[in-house]
Amino acid sequence: MQPLIDNARMFGQRPEEFARLAEGQSPDVLFITCSDSRVVPALITGARPGELFELRTAGNIVPPHALEHPTSEAATIEYAVEVLGVKDIVVCGHSHCGAVGAVVRGDDLAAVPAVRDWLAHAAEEPKCEDPADPTVAEAVQNHVLTQVLRLRSYPYIERRLAEGRLGLHAWFYEVHTGTVWQHHAETDTFETL
Repeated sequence: MQPLIDNARMFGQRPEEFARLAEGQSPDVLFITCSDSRVVPALITGARPGELFELRTAGNIVPPHALEHPTSEAATIEYAVEVLGVKDIVVCGHSHCGAVGAVVRGDDLAAVPAVRDWLAHAAEEPKCEDPADPTVAEAVQNHVLTQVLRLRSYPYIERRLAEGRLGLHAWFYEVHTGTVWQHHAETDTFETL
């Protein structure tokens, strides 16, 4: 913890770098990814403060759109699109994902009931030929595509897509190599950026 505290102390000693951030935010991208500590959106993309609006959830899950049961995830997505006017949304899954791995392996999550209930409520079992693969790459990639489809069911996203004012992107990040893959709809494959 001490190195984090030391950096936080030094971080605030450069106010000139951050003064413009007090004027507000206008990020172009909503970056939806997993809460996993190995996935750092600003590090992956090189984004500076104010350039990404982030939503991090266990398993980078986008819950189904349901106005009668709002979630913090849905509120974040709505705010990014309707208030901030982001132009792109990236859903970025990652290799070695514990949440997706637990779903495809059918792990017993009784000891973590909130995790169990979140995954049962929000995640469909992704297609996976080899659930024993520690990277769970195929499962995560299919899972990311499911989350992108869920985003399309949000009325304001559907409208902006139809108007050509929003782009949706499915990414897969390999934590063991640092490589980022993007889904290409024309070929239905993930290819390196």
